[in-house]
Amino acid sequence: MTLTETKKALTQLGKFLHQFKNGHTFQDENVLNNSEYFTRFSELITQSQSHNGWFTPDQVYFAVEQWAEALTDRNLDAWLAPYNIETVEPKTVALVLAGNIPLVGFHDFLSVLITGHNVLVKLSSNDNYLLPFLANYLISVQPGFAKRITFTDGKLEGFDAVIATGSNNTARYFEYYFKQKPNIIRKNRNSVAVLSGNETKEELTALGEDIFRYYGLGCRNVSKLFVPEGYDFKDFFEAIFAYADVIEYEKYANNYDYNKAVFLMSNFKILDNGFLTLKEDTGYASPISSVFYEYYTDLETVKQRLQAENELIQCVVSRKEIGNTVAFGQTQKPALSDYADNVDTIAFLSTL
Repeated sequence: MTLTETKKALTQLGKFLHQFKNGHTFQDENVLNNSEYFTRFSELITQSQSHNGWFTPDQVYFAVEQWAEALTDRNLDAWLAPYNIETVEPKTVALVLAGNIPLVGFHDFLSVLITGHNVLVKLSSNDNYLLPFLANYLISVQPGFAKRITFTDGKLEGFDAVIATGSNNTARYFEYYFKQKPNIIRKNRNSVAVLSGNETKEELTALGEDIFRYYGLGCRNVSKLFVPEGYDFKDFFEAIFAYADVIEYEKYANNYDYNKAVFLMSNFKILDNGFLTLKEDTGYASPISSVFYEYYTDLETVKQRLQAENELIQCVVSRKEIGNTVAFGQTQKPALSDYADNVDTIAFLSTL
């Protein structure tokens, strides 16, 4: 397959996904193979919550909409412009995928295919329906993908390189097991917001999206706030009230009740608005339904700390210039060139 054929198939996938929007899904008769795949995918979105309780239709629709927007000719061309991938010799790249949020491994899957390699995928049991369905749709559009895409439930064998995502514990296993192969091993990361106290209500409300999207389960979710000494959380709590209905979801509510009880029994001082707790803590990885916060007196000190601990950080949300910051409300809307862990996946794949 040529790069042009691959891109054409991916843009067709983008057009297919564009039909699925939360509350206003529509069927476009011009989309290829729609008669076979449209209803099945709509049903799969609805059924996803039975496969993974955190994958509510709202969350799956959101993930699908982001990929629909990304998979256009213009976006693919802009993404690939800095690279020379026309002469890449095809290899087999194994992917060990996470399953914390819907389609979390799709970027790696896409990157392998668009660089001309074959992909061998080991799915997480928490997200093992959506990606195979989209792979089947791609094959229906471009049959050449059939020989390039393989899913396996067993031991990974016959691969030339690997991209594996997991916890810090599983990363140690990955590093040992895959040490003889070119690899990218991803570990736990968290995202933070650095506030000045001068944010608008609109910015703080948008920050709520960064906190609550996917119920806070993604590495791009903000789990820690840096705030200036004397910061009054009143405006923050008022701005994020728009997300109060998150507590109506049972799995989230159970986590809220449990983690709040643990904090109180441990005599930790917390701030609470009925659906989110704030705990002063130097760590980054807060539990579901909670966000850590830390006061600062000097912004430069925060910058230096985030630079020194960059291997723990995925995104930084701020209106201040603190490295490569992300705008409020945009952490879960990465561009194709926003690589996980700041590791250029296309550069890695194009030099195998």
